[in-house]
This record gives sequence, structure tokens and C-alpha cells, in this order.
Amino acid sequence: MSEEVLDSAPRAAAVVAGSGLGVLNGVEKPSGQALWAAVGKSRGVAESLTPGVGFLSVYTVTADVVLSVAAPMVLAAVFIILRVAMKSQVMPAIAGLIGISASASVALLSGRAEDNFVLGFIVNGLWIVGLVISLIARRPLTGLLFALVQGVNQWRGIPAIMHVSVLTTVMWVGIFGLRLVIQVPLYFSGEVAALAVAKLVLGIPLYAAGLWFTWLLFRPVLEASRVSGE
Repeated sequence: MSEEVLDSAPRAAAVVAGSGLGVLNGVEKPSGQALWAAVGKSRGVAESLTPGVGFLSVYTVTADVVLSVAAPMVLAAVFIILRVAMKSQVMPAIAGLIGISASASVALLSGRAEDNFVLGFIVNGLWIVGLVISLIARRPLTGLLFALVQGVNQWRGIPAIMHVSVLTTVMWVGIFGLRLVIQVPLYFSGEVAALAVAKLVLGIPLYAAGLWFTWLLFRPVLEASRVSGE
């Protein structure tokens, strides 16, 4: 994607604006409240963590594959019903149920509870590939997102933005890589409960930390661009 394309990408900018980085955009100082909004507040955190907690709880008690993968699906369906009842957007919850159902299908087909996490490994691997490709192409992904949110067209020609973009993109490669480094050995050793706990810990908490540090690194660049534009 070239910088010129950014001028004709309002739709893409709107999508980014709805992401964690988009929520943090415009915040003068990183704060707990801003970070809480970036991860979806109470509802977003609950919808992210509860299915995993449900799987872990049921598996710990029963060690039954069917019951263990059914629990997250039921909880995800409950969140859809709650969103409908509250007349809020249901697509995030529906997307969550689709992902949970796909993971459950893999486990049910194999009869192994640990296979519930295989699709998660693939997703993390794809993120790593995408981020690395963006680095090789000298269009680091976090820089693209920053440019879309801020409307900065010639961002690759600004050394400060490029430096931070490369640094934060490498950081996100590390985040996704850390998940795989910890979880994959647990998968192959059949430590299902430990794998479920690792996924919870390396999920929302690590994502929030990544957003926080990304914003801390981009904030000086953003402030400098605002000063230069005055």
C-alpha cells in the first residue's frame, strides 16, 4: 500500500479508529481509563476472558472434551443474547462465537482437548508473518495504522515515525511470538489446563500491555507533529 492510497481510504481509517489504537488516538496522556476503553471496557474483557475461563473450569472438573469445548460456545451464545437484549452491536459477539466454534470443531474432530487451541496458534503465526512482511517491505504495520488514524500521508519519509513504527512492529512480533513460545510446548506435552491458563494470561493482559507501550512510543511523535503543524 502506497502513501497515496491512504488519501482514498476513509473506510480503512474508520476500521482502525474502532480498534484499540483508534480508541487511544487523541488521548493527551495515556491513562488507565483510556486503556480500559481500548480493550473494550467491562463487556469486551468479559467476552474475551469468560469463554476461556469456562473451558478451563469445565476441563479441570470433568476432563471431558465435549463438555469443555461446549462451555465456551454456550457462554458466547449468552453474550449474543445479551447484546440483542441491550440493542447493541452483535457482530463482535457473533465473530467471537464463530471463532470459538471453529476451535471447538478441531478439538471434537480429533477428540483431544488441546486441539481447541490449534487455530489460535495459526492466527498468531499469521500475525507474525504479516508483521514481518510489513517490516521487509519497509511499511511496518503499526506505522500504517498510525498513518490511517492520524491522516499522515508521507509518514515513511519522516524518520521519527519510521523509527517508532519499526520498533513497535518488532514489539508486536515479539508479543505474538511469546504466545507461541509458551503455549506450543504445553500443547505438545498435553498440559491442557496449563495451556488454557497461559492463553488467558497471554491474551487480554498482554494485548493491553502492547497497546500501552505502542501508545507511549507513538505519543512523542504525535505531539511533535502537532507542534510542527501549529
